[in-house]
Formats: sequence, C-alpha cells, structure tokens
Amino acid sequence: MKTDTAPHLEDARYLDATLPIAARVDDLVERMTVREKVGQMMQLDARDDIEAHVLETHVGSILHASPERLVVAHELVGRTRLRIPLIVGEDCIHGHSFHLGATIFPTQLAMAASWDAGLLERVARATAVEVAATGVHWTFSPVLCIARDLRWGRVGETFGEDPFLIGELASAMVRGYQGDGLSDPTAILATAKHFAGYSETQGGRDASEADISPRKLRSWFLPPFERVAREGCASFMLGYQSIDGVPITVNEWLLGDVLRGEWGYEGTLITDWDNVGRMVWEQHVSPDYVHASAAAIRAGNDMVMTTPGFFAGALEALERGLLEEADLDRAVRRILTLKFALGLFEHPRHPDSAEQLAVIGSPEHTELNLETARRSLVLLRNEGVLPLAGGYRADEAGRAIATSEAGPQRIAVVGPLADDAQMQLGDWAGNSGQAGWLPDGQPREMITTVVDGLRAVAPAGSTVTTAFGADILTLSPDPAGATFPDGQPRPPVVTPARPDEALIAEAVALAEDADVVVAVVGDRIELVGEGRSTATLELIGGQVALLDALAATGKPIVVVLLASKPLVLPPSALHADAIVWAASPGMQGGRAIAELLLGLIEPTGRLPISFARHAGQQPTYYNQIRGQHGDRYADLTQEPAFAFGDGLSYSSVEYGEPRLDQAVYGRDDTVRAEVEVRNSGSRPVLETVQVYVSDLVTSVSWADQELKTFRQVAIQPGDTATVTIELPVADCSIVDARGRRVVEAGEFELRVGGSSRADALHAVRFTITD
Repeated sequence: MKTDTAPHLEDARYLDATLPIAARVDDLVERMTVREKVGQMMQLDARDDIEAHVLETHVGSILHASPERLVVAHELVGRTRLRIPLIVGEDCIHGHSFHLGATIFPTQLAMAASWDAGLLERVARATAVEVAATGVHWTFSPVLCIARDLRWGRVGETFGEDPFLIGELASAMVRGYQGDGLSDPTAILATAKHFAGYSETQGGRDASEADISPRKLRSWFLPPFERVAREGCASFMLGYQSIDGVPITVNEWLLGDVLRGEWGYEGTLITDWDNVGRMVWEQHVSPDYVHASAAAIRAGNDMVMTTPGFFAGALEALERGLLEEADLDRAVRRILTLKFALGLFEHPRHPDSAEQLAVIGSPEHTELNLETARRSLVLLRNEGVLPLAGGYRADEAGRAIATSEAGPQRIAVVGPLADDAQMQLGDWAGNSGQAGWLPDGQPREMITTVVDGLRAVAPAGSTVTTAFGADILTLSPDPAGATFPDGQPRPPVVTPARPDEALIAEAVALAEDADVVVAVVGDRIELVGEGRSTATLELIGGQVALLDALAATGKPIVVVLLASKPLVLPPSALHADAIVWAASPGMQGGRAIAELLLGLIEPTGRLPISFARHAGQQPTYYNQIRGQHGDRYADLTQEPAFAFGDGLSYSSVEYGEPRLDQAVYGRDDTVRAEVEVRNSGSRPVLETVQVYVSDLVTSVSWADQELKTFRQVAIQPGDTATVTIELPVADCSIVDARGRRVVEAGEFELRVGGSSRADALHAVRFTITD
C-alpha cells in the first residue's frame, strides 16, 4: 500500500494527454493510496465542511456546490497530493435548477406531454450548455421511472406511465446532455435513474419496498434503462428501495447479471443519497457501516453519494478482510476513466464567467423555453368557450388582436396559483428546498405567471383582474423530530387550509363582473417531490369551495390545473367549460397558457399519464394486465377521468381505417400500415397519431395493449394526411413465464388513433407465424 508522501509529478504518465486513457488510468491507480481510492469513490455535499472533504477524505466528487463554494473546492484540489480533479454533480432536472438566472424549463412530466423527442433533446442540449459554463459536469437526469401510483410524490419527475414513451424521451435527453461526446466542452454526464423499479411503491409511499418479480421488471421497468444503457448513457443512479428484501444498492442480480452482464454496460454506477447509510439506519440489513460499505463495493457500486461513514467503513472493511484493494480498483478505474474522458486533467472545466454571461438565460434559450411550455399544455375539456371569444391572432408584439367581431374581454383570473411565480417552476428549481443559496428562488422578472401572460397578450382594451380566492395549506413541524437519523431535515407536515369566505367572496365578485373566469388551481411544492407523497389526490385547502362558488355564478369557467401531476378534480372542475392541464410549466408557462386561452397557439399536448377519478382507483395506467372479476368497482367506474394519450385540439380530426401491406408476417418482418387522418375543422392541428399493439392470446397474462410507436403530423384545415407506420415484428413481444422476451405466433391487432381509449382507436388484425 502506498503512503501519503509527496510525489514527483514531472514524470507522471497520467498527466500525459497523448497517452491512451487506459494507460493514464493504470498509472494513476498505481500511485494512489488506499485512502485516496476510497475517497475517490465518494461524492459529498459541498454545503458541509468542504475543506475536510477534499483534503482529508480525498473526495472524488461533490454536489450542491454554490458558485462560491465551488471556487473554494477547486482551490483545495490544487493542494492535494495527486491533484485529481473533482467531478461536480448537480440535480439539473429541467434546467440548471439552482443557478441564479438559469433557464428553468417545464418539468419532465410536462415536457413529456409534447410527445416530441426532438424537442426534449434540444432542451437537454440548452441545459448542458448552461450547466457546463458554471463548472458542473454531471446532471442526475433523466428519470426513467414508470409512474404507477399518483400519490407518489415524484410523479412529476417522470415521463409518465408508458415504457416506450419513456425510452424515446429519455434517450433524447441523454443525447442532448452528452452532446457530440464527452470531449465536447459543453457536454455533461447524463444519469439514468432510478435503477430500477423505484416507482413501484406501496400505497404511494416514497422508497417503500417495491413488490416486483424479475419477470415484471423485464416486462416494463427495465426496457427504458436497457435502451439508454446501449445508447451510451454515462451513468446510472440506483434507487432507494428494496426488491424482494434486497436493497438495489446490493442487488447483485440486477447490477451484475443484468446491467453489467446481459447489457454489457461499462458506465459508472452511483448510489442515491446515502443509500449505503440507509442499509444501516433505515432498512436495517447491515449492522454497521463496515459491512454496508463492503457489500456496496462488492455489488459493483462506483460512486457513493453522501454517506460520510463510507470512508471509515470501507477502510475498516479492508483491514478486516471483507474487501480486497482490487475491489476498490474496479470502481476507481471507472471514475477516473470518466474524468479523463471529460478532459478534466487538462481542462478542469472551472466556471467560465464570460461564457455564463453569453448563454445562461439567453434569448435563444428563453424562446426554446416558451416553445416547450406551449407544447407541454394539454387541453382536456372544451365546451366551446376556448379560444376566448373565438377569434384572435397575434400582432408583431405578440398581443392578441381580433380577427372577428370579438372585442375586448373582461377576464377574471382567480385562484392561489394565478400569480405564484415560484410554484409555477415545480420541484428541483429555485427555492424548492434542495439548495439553500436561492432562498427567494429565481428572479421574478424572468417568470411569467398566468396573470402576467394574460395582461401581456390580451386584446387592447381588455381588463385582467385577479383575486387569490383560497389558501391551500399550512405547515407544522414533524412530531417525529426536525431531522432523520442521518441528519437530513424532515419535511414539515401539511394541513389543508380551511375555506376563507372573504377570499371566496372577493373572487366571486370579480367573476360576476367578468366575461370569463380563469381559475388557476393545483398543488404546491410542499405536496410534491422526494419524501412528500400524498395520501389523497384531491385539490386541498379552500380550492374546491372556490371552484364550487365560481361555478354557481353561471359565468364561463376555464380551469387551469397548475399541478405537478394528475389530481382528482371535483364536479365543479370536471364540468367546467374548459380544462387545461399545465404541469409545472416553467418560467414561460404563464405566457404559453395565455396564448393558448386566446387562441394564439394551437393546443397540441397529449397526456403521458392518466387522471384518476378517485384515489381509490390507483393504479390507473392504461396498459394493465388482463383478467379480473368484472370491469368496475361496485361504487365507481374503473375508467380514468382522462386517459393516457388524451388531448384536444381547437379543430376536429377524423381517422380512417388503417391498411396493412399484408395480413401475415414472420418474426423478421416489419409491419407496414397506412392510415388517413383528416382535419375536418377550421384550424390547423398537430396530431399525435398513436399506434398500439394487442397480442390477442398470450402464453402468460399480459397487457391488453401497448404503445409501440407514434407519429406527429401537421394538417391544415380541410386537408388529409396519409400517415405511414412501420413497426418491426420484433417489437410485438412479451416476456414469457421463463423471463425471456419473445414474439409469440398468433393473432394481433394494430390499433391506431388519437388516444389509448378504445373508442378513439381503429383496429386491424394481422397474424405472426412461426
């Protein structure tokens, strides 16, 4: 074992940029002490004692570094023995979450409503450019979890409920983050998380035991991860949960046999926050940090996030013979390979103030943000009230001008989220709680709320009045204590606020004096995110009472649901004249919503996730396994309020019957079909043509139908588009009883339409033969 004596680095081969990366890694590993190797495997919180992290723990990575602390960290690296640069990580989930003035895009679930992989790749590329300029190298995004139980607090971080759509969008974001390769100075490391099955919770409780069989994992939860693994995603983050009693952190079948073995994945594995410590203090599967650290290393983990006890634990495990130094070397080599691939030894990618001025919050990124917000909005109901007054277009300044006899509008914008800038950004942004150096959130002038947006684009002479209308919640300390055993803060306890008659009366008075009411309701950050699952899905506080009172006025009501995830809506919302879902739409969300309401843009979003009618319906995802007694509850339908793929346009679209090029296919063939889609209305549409496959008889229980591909086509009024569909027969697969993904011979249906609902789909049968 090496000692901590000062080296002569003049002849250090690892500093020779002309050598192959493998040779440089070999040289550096040979020079490292055991303590330096253990430290290199650690990622610690930069908000703690940064000097001790770098100089005593020899930390390989930091996260949650404010700009000021990042400068200090790099200065400290210059005082270390081998001067191994840090990899700097951050949760840049939908933009550079915690950098002042960065572009905050709609949340991942909101962007998924666009069903546009190309758009998400552009968002990830813009994010990477901003992130790289600040000296951050590693984002913990995208999230590939499948949303199943809407009570789970992290639904808004997902791409929704469908594995195929998740794979499409996640792959796009990986490409955007990693750019033209890691040597690209604007590339950042992407992270596929949370591997795997983390979202299959019990009762919606975050990180609870995931009751998933290996076959079920292979059927739906693993395919999106396999796709990004094979496409070169630089790192995987492991989920918090256990499966069949085994924490993912030490699940040798999942990490070794499947990920490293079957898929041949050579990237870096990082634990989630204190996964190793949780095996000791939360899951109680390890007696101490010595055994937990040894188990985590042997299972194949490379980087251990925020478990300070790992350092002493791993060193003692070596002394006691629970580990060999070679066990460390495997992980350290992968970490160092990343650092050499990024070029950090030659160009550490420190913060670049000039580049930050040029790219962070740039006009180009702001315009992309507005485009993304527009595409994220889903029109769920419209009884003719939208677009407001029926006829506007935008002038050169973006303000609405009448194209018909419609004149100025009196618009009452009411509700607790109508003018709440920071809540509009969603989780992992600004002052959402994960970073303390932005207590006031992102600059108010960068954010347009619904009130801002309507005032900016409503026709000249219009009036936009606003009233708060309802409190949502109050907070109180958790009676279990201020912190968890690892020192992390416990979220406060939420108590729904009581309806306030004075606030409701003020909103009703504005409504009665208006031509139309826009009610902006939803959830708050205290109800969203990691460790903040909810027992119910209803609008809480005084919001339902507010909606009921507004409905009683008889005025046209447009409900804008500004909610991180689908919520259960009361009758006064479900029966409103219009409903728009705006899932945490980011900085430009208010502008986009105003443009949609006034008809300056077309509604193009489609649901990536289903809306329940009641929390008791959970789960409500569309591709559930066939087979149960009956098709409803005794007291409630099983049909969702709004289904996966739903979404309206301001025009009407008609589908013809799909036509196949042949009726019988072999396993190596491609199913080719055409379908005519006609815009029979008076406005242009961007139609998302959804293609589902049903294997009519299977050897094991299987989903009735699954999304297999989709096409987006722009159609002008009165025009008909012929949409071509190509689907490899190999994609018409199931996972059989032995856990093998196979295509079984038999009859299938190709179902094509504008939603997953049966009444929206047109089916044609085909046969697959042996």
